Amino acid sequence: MDLRVLSRLAAPAVAALLALTTGCTGGTVQGRPGASGLRDAYFPKAGNGGYQVEHYALDLDYDPADAELNATAVITARAEQDLSSFNLDLSGLKVEGVTVQGEPARHNRSGNELTVRPAEDLKNGEVFRVEIDYGGKPKTVVDPGGAKEGWIATEGGAVGVGEPVGSMAWYPGNHHPSDKAAYDITVTVPHGYEAVSNGELRSRTDTGDGRTEFVWHSPEPMASYLATVAVGPYKVTTGKTPSGVPVYNAVAPGEAAESAAPLARLPEMVEWGSGRFGPYPFSTAGAIVLPKGTLTYALETQTKPVFSGAPVEEDLVVHELAHQWFGNSVSPKSWKDMWLNEGFATYAEWLWAEEHGGHTAEEYFRAFMAGDTDVHYDADSDWDAFPPAAPPRPEDISGYPVYYGAAMVLHRIRQEVGDDKFFDLVRGWAADRRHGNASTAEFTAYAEQRTGHDLKKVWDVWLYGEGRPR
Repeated sequence: MDLRVLSRLAAPAVAALLALTTGCTGGTVQGRPGASGLRDAYFPKAGNGGYQVEHYALDLDYDPADAELNATAVITARAEQDLSSFNLDLSGLKVEGVTVQGEPARHNRSGNELTVRPAEDLKNGEVFRVEIDYGGKPKTVVDPGGAKEGWIATEGGAVGVGEPVGSMAWYPGNHHPSDKAAYDITVTVPHGYEAVSNGELRSRTDTGDGRTEFVWHSPEPMASYLATVAVGPYKVTTGKTPSGVPVYNAVAPGEAAESAAPLARLPEMVEWGSGRFGPYPFSTAGAIVLPKGTLTYALETQTKPVFSGAPVEEDLVVHELAHQWFGNSVSPKSWKDMWLNEGFATYAEWLWAEEHGGHTAEEYFRAFMAGDTDVHYDADSDWDAFPPAAPPRPEDISGYPVYYGAAMVLHRIRQEVGDDKFFDLVRGWAADRRHGNASTAEFTAYAEQRTGHDLKKVWDVWLYGEGRPR
């Protein structure tokens, strides 16, 4: 038989085979659904698969009088596979409409999952734009540890906070720390209210109908749990650090007097952190002080930590500021890596005290080993209840071992390698992982490579070991 005839006869079969293996026929993408969760060890349904978000543009119109939110979210993302559908995390609120690439898209809700089906499947690598119109009364979420997050009413306003998954209560997104993005957040509120968010205030405009529009810009990548919006009659002060970083503080009127002294030291703390950890990783700094009792915790929301009442304890301001390097710039790959956030921030408290007339880090270390509350009020806590890198349950990711046990790990590294190598490690880690994500395994490998020391015993005993180390 003529081989040219055989080749012609085989061509349709070859084409069909290629269509099956590439997932397309006639140039049409045949995608598959993105995963509805990232199988995080503690929050398996948090986040979504099949794409990475590059930018959020949130347009929020909020009236504290009726607690009603009317909003539009425009999400720019990149497909990481051929997608026939994808999910966004959204808790509560009513979705009025969705478009993808400017075309109406089918969508449905199931629990906290908003499933979107584009008119045409998206190609792997394609940058796509999703617009979601939504609204209603955002709800408060109670996390596994019993703390309130999500959208919370304050005296005369509201605040949105999101660790670990509460941000889905006020905007749709890929709500897992492994997917970081830039943000532009526009908030419109009645006259007399301030609207404060992450990053830089680009504009403040009277809309002519008794309302004011605030436009906030965050160019550096941000994990969704670090996004915030605070609405209320805040007293705003601005300034700069000695090196020129703009500072924007918003303080509830009733907290202004007590907040003045601790916030006055914030520029100094930014400079100190830059010396210890490397250049400050963001274009702005500041703080939001809520009315006392709004929350049961402070939170390291990016560029502007949120405090519930005046942050009268100096170490609390240091802790949340240190998170800007460790947790915000270098973010966890998963929630099991939380000790990297909290251990560094807690150890920063010890370093600040050591260098500002307080106890040394070594004295804190020994106090925790001995349970000496004269040196630290939490020294007799159950900081050794479980390994810092292996909290047993979701509610334990904010337990004492993740804070103090993790700080003990860092001090053990310092004891093993000496001050010069330890602080080189700290600065190198913050620089090399700047604006990215990192896992525990990546840190332990990096620490050994950077210091040139075998730290296996530190990991085995202090990071993963059960019970109190000796």
